Amino acid sequence: MNKSEVFDESLQELALFAKAVSHPARLAILKFLAESKTCISGDISDYLPLSRTTVSQHLKELKELGIIHGTIDGLKINYCLCNANITKYLVMFETFFKPIKEASVDCSIDSKS
Repeated sequence: MNKSEVFDESLQELALFAKAVSHPARLAILKFLAESKTCISGDISDYLPLSRTTVSQHLKELKELGIIHGTIDGLKINYCLCNANITKYLVMFETFFKPIKEASVDCSIDSKS
């Protein structure tokens, strides 16, 4: 049994999302797709300072989580953001962090310690 399996399913799902967006290359890909405001056909590595192989590996991670789609169109792949899944994960994050944000505990560290 994987140790993460002892946690409830929503925490596991949230952790997978956090892991997927924890790499700057994947964030750059998401940002690029968002700024493009369209599906991108062809090689995204033409637009990012990363090798084609590296971009491909990061696209695979994002696709597996379902926050982007990649559909084959002849010899090219069209990449698009999956806004429904992105929204789902953002709501999960907001729901998770709301009670933490609202907690009345202040752990300020005294600089004299």
